[in-house]
Amino acid sequence: MIRKVGQEDIKECVDVIVKSFMTVADEFGFTIGNAPRFTAFATTEERLNWHLNGERRPMYVYIEDDIIVGYYSLLVQENEKCELNNVCVLPKHRHNGIGEKLMKHAFATVAELGCKKINIGIVEENIVLKEWYASQGFIHTGTQKFDFFPFTCGYMEKTI
Repeated sequence: MIRKVGQEDIKECVDVIVKSFMTVADEFGFTIGNAPRFTAFATTEERLNWHLNGERRPMYVYIEDDIIVGYYSLLVQENEKCELNNVCVLPKHRHNGIGEKLMKHAFATVAELGCKKINIGIVEENIVLKEWYASQGFIHTGTQKFDFFPFTCGYMEKTI
């Protein structure tokens, strides 16, 4: 089941995001020392509270057996675009179609919000993830290198 995030979910959402993104950090050698702004290290209750209550981002969780096992949020941008953020599924729940369900939900939500395009930033070097987003209809639109990340940021977009 997918439902909107409530205030009472914030702590569990942080846990899901951190655990999910930590697998990427481990795989690519990211640490709090070399990538303090990477999602696994930068996601806090304060930050998610700001997303929910300050920015009023649409935020959703995937529930299985009364436990949050997946998450995503959207940031409505200008020019009828939405940015997809922190799509994740806990490692032991992966490869069961949850990610695809979250994506279908996100696409429907983006359309309801009046957006025509959805975009996402990823670790460019994560070929498996890049190919997965391509299988969901995203097209690679470019890259950017930042001094504060030990990786290249890749950008992808999908027309809804």
